[in-house]
Amino acid sequence: MKLRIINGRVIDPSQDLDAVIDVFIEDHKVVSIGEAPEGFDADEIIDAADRWVLPGLVDIAVALREPGYTQKGNIATEGRAAISGGVTTLVSPPDTKPIVDTPAVAALIQDKADQAGMANVFPIGALTKGLQGDQLSNMVALTDAGCVALSNHRRPMRNTLVLSRALEYAATHDLLVVFHPDESSLSEGGCAHEGMMSTIHGLAGIPETAETIALMRDLLLVEKTGVRAHFARLSCAKSVEMIADAQESGLPVTADVALHNLLLTDEVLNEFDGQFHVIPPLRSENDRLTLIEGIKRGAIRSICSDHQPHEKMAKVAPFAATEPGMANVEILLPLALQLMDEGDLSLTDVIKTLTCGPASCFGLEAGSLKPGSFADFILFDSTQTWVWDDSSRRSKGHNSAFDGVELTGRVTQTYVSGQCIYSFHG
Repeated sequence: MKLRIINGRVIDPSQDLDAVIDVFIEDHKVVSIGEAPEGFDADEIIDAADRWVLPGLVDIAVALREPGYTQKGNIATEGRAAISGGVTTLVSPPDTKPIVDTPAVAALIQDKADQAGMANVFPIGALTKGLQGDQLSNMVALTDAGCVALSNHRRPMRNTLVLSRALEYAATHDLLVVFHPDESSLSEGGCAHEGMMSTIHGLAGIPETAETIALMRDLLLVEKTGVRAHFARLSCAKSVEMIADAQESGLPVTADVALHNLLLTDEVLNEFDGQFHVIPPLRSENDRLTLIEGIKRGAIRSICSDHQPHEKMAKVAPFAATEPGMANVEILLPLALQLMDEGDLSLTDVIKTLTCGPASCFGLEAGSLKPGSFADFILFDSTQTWVWDDSSRRSKGHNSAFDGVELTGRVTQTYVSGQCIYSFHG
């Protein structure tokens, strides 16, 4: 199929492009922007008038829950949610059941994703066997099986010697390691940011030092081993400064932040609503603003949904007893655009951190409409207002602080490799 997209506002930060311009697609790839290739005769013309044409979004934190936790979600349901939100490439964590510590589990996830025919799915492999932190996994075999990085996810690595050896091995083979900085002796049992709000409401706090102490250790080990490192879900101001300093000193590190940490603060604890229970927790207004500043500075390259679907009962309990996490992958883009409302971020900043930014963190060929790229793109109506609720939700997860909120902007079509795999008619 040869496709020609006309009349759309093409926004692609990877090319510093923001213009009403034609896009030409052939054999699943973008072949030209602006002028048609010689002899190009389109089989289909897509009129994108009054819509944005964006690279498919790249979300580097989407829990698919399969295998092992299908009461919360599965590859088909969460893949469907992702593509309805314009996410054409996603990275999934290793904490499935069984753990992604063998090539067979990595292959199973990718096979099921291929069968579902939704987004491109890239798993992260376990850094240690069973995420137990004791024995190293077969990292090279996991990478050969399609894993794009290794991580112990949110499980503690109490033995620093084991961690150091894991990083040395990863560095030897030029493998990417993803850190979730957390000193578990400080965070264990906590459910909210340690501060005035947690004290007032009698909730066990998680101090910022739980993140920053672990982050300092990890950065020193990165410096020692030379491993390529990505730091996931930063939540506090001091972490941003530490990452920026590490980058300025030449360490090969990147970082991301969960969208809810950019939109919300611990002030929401007044509601005692378990939907706001996330790890790392929602922190102070100063932390939120500094995280946004970190994006402006380039210290943080990626905004992710940190999509963690749960069944309804997981959030029906007192705040501290609920399971942490939100499921927001299908509303990632309209929520992220709210960061422009008060001039916090520019449109280019927002789109970049959802496309080529996260792709660059993981070395993925995605998030761009450059000629030669796979034709993963979305059409987006930036003016449409709608309410996201049970009638429009595609995720199996029912846990979101934004349920029932009126949103502005909606994905109308999602294409993967030039094939339309989602279209909204409403």
